[in-house]
Amino acid sequence: MSESAEAVVGGAGVRVLVVDDQQVMREGLVALLGLMDGVEVAGDAGQGEEALRLVAESRPDVVLMDLRMPVMDGVEATRRIVREYPDVAVVVLTTYDDDRSVDAALLAGARGYLTKDAGRAEIAAALRSAAAGQSTFSPVAAKRLVEVLSRSAAEPVTECPDGLTAREVEVLRLIARGLSNTEMAARLFIAGTTVKTHINNAFAKIGVRNRTEAANYVRDRFL
Repeated sequence: MSESAEAVVGGAGVRVLVVDDQQVMREGLVALLGLMDGVEVAGDAGQGEEALRLVAESRPDVVLMDLRMPVMDGVEATRRIVREYPDVAVVVLTTYDDDRSVDAALLAGARGYLTKDAGRAEIAAALRSAAAGQSTFSPVAAKRLVEVLSRSAAEPVTECPDGLTAREVEVLRLIARGLSNTEMAARLFIAGTTVKTHINNAFAKIGVRNRTEAANYVRDRFL
């Protein structure tokens, strides 16, 4: 558990950066969060590049991220934050729960999402869960994420980056879905030792050290 998560669990509160290109919405969220016990507003931004700068400066626990913004949208900002500041959680904020950009943001590493009609208690619970290292998904969101990951894993690769073979890409995608070596072996009809060999070869080629880094690689390359 990160230091920020330990602070939240211990009751020290959650520092939140609000990112939304609509000034009225952004100011409203800042005001609302300011009234919540145990929540501190670390700042606010109107687009993704500004959000990245403020994350670097203030290191909030959670970024409450709008998706549709100019200059750099919320999906790309989420991807960058997750990759560059892994201790900072992102919770997506969207107008419609069927916004397909949500799928991309979840694959980019967001720990949950809220619609803009969410109530005060729901927002507070989502922020605290995200800061504590937990995901906050409704059953509908969880189902959609599984479907998107399944679709991504099933899509053929016409060109493999970084010298990867098609099988290594397939294994990396299954890692991103959270499958164990045993589960991958059963799914691919190969031996567990062969799975391990593919993983070791793939990790060496793309320069990652663990499954979390491998999953981030998949989100960046194959989204």
